[in-house]
Amino acid sequence: MNDRFLRACRREPVDRTPVWFMRQAGRYMPEYRAIRERHSLLDICRQPELAAEVTLQPVERLDVDAAILFSDLLLPLEPLGIPFDFVKGEGPVIHEPVRTADDIARLRTFEPRESLGHVLATIRLLRVELSDRVPLIGFGGAPFTLASYAVEGGPSSHYSRTKALMYGEPDSWHRLCESLSAAVADYLVAQVEAGAQAIQVFDSWVGALSPGDYREFALPHTRRVLDAVAATGVPALHFGTGTATLLEAMAEAGGDVIGVDWRVPLDDAWARIGTGRAVQGNLDPTLLLGRVDRLLAGAQDVLRRAGGQPGHIFNLGHGILPETPVSHVRTLARFVHQYG
Repeated sequence: MNDRFLRACRREPVDRTPVWFMRQAGRYMPEYRAIRERHSLLDICRQPELAAEVTLQPVERLDVDAAILFSDLLLPLEPLGIPFDFVKGEGPVIHEPVRTADDIARLRTFEPRESLGHVLATIRLLRVELSDRVPLIGFGGAPFTLASYAVEGGPSSHYSRTKALMYGEPDSWHRLCESLSAAVADYLVAQVEAGAQAIQVFDSWVGALSPGDYREFALPHTRRVLDAVAATGVPALHFGTGTATLLEAMAEAGGDVIGVDWRVPLDDAWARIGTGRAVQGNLDPTLLLGRVDRLLAGAQDVLRRAGGQPGHIFNLGHGILPETPVSHVRTLARFVHQYG
């Protein structure tokens, strides 16, 4: 098996810098768009054969060192009693936002091996289909990001309702995050049991917090999730965006690998995180939309800052954008391998 990615997670020497891309399966690929013409995103997530097919598309087209499960981080919300759907042009919409102590008290517990069994079936199918060509990454949402979706009712610019609950009813906020952290921790352990070889925890919205608020309102709950993954023995990757002021606190929360976005130089970030952790990142995904020479110069700068140290996984600072040319992604992956 190509184990560069797993070796880098453990800060072991590798022959080439491993590379994979967040949202490497998505709308920039014509074969994915063809499937989306016939199926909604949630339909794909709920059908293991389709989800596995989409997961494998970039593995077949790109020179990547890991596959990441095609799913959605909001899936645990529905069995908790927080139904949602995707509305064209708006993204996910929570039908009944969670905004009061009574709303939180009504949340359910669930067994992910039953309620989310289709995700686990996808993982088992993928392990067979991949035939150990590259490792398979599972994933889930961090409690802060999931709680923000649940409270806001969908995407937000200011997280005003989320912060109003945090500051106005901190006990209720912590009860909500305790429910979410327990559910996500169990869900991610179930993914490992099904065959996931690494787990990424996405805290996509956590950059809305100050360091003090992160430590008070997010860190304890994220740590619970990452501790549960650590106990399985597989590498845990801890990712957020807008986290330039949060890197030290994220390292405290846990994770074998800390994701770094493009807003902070990789070498500066790694020095703050500590050399005892691996890092992932951190090219601006919009560079993939411009000229190839500028794209490769940006990639070279990231690799130069990594300095060939064990423990660097090349990735973007966030997901591939839908308008990205496939040829640019392919060229970037090849360049990383050649350079590293």
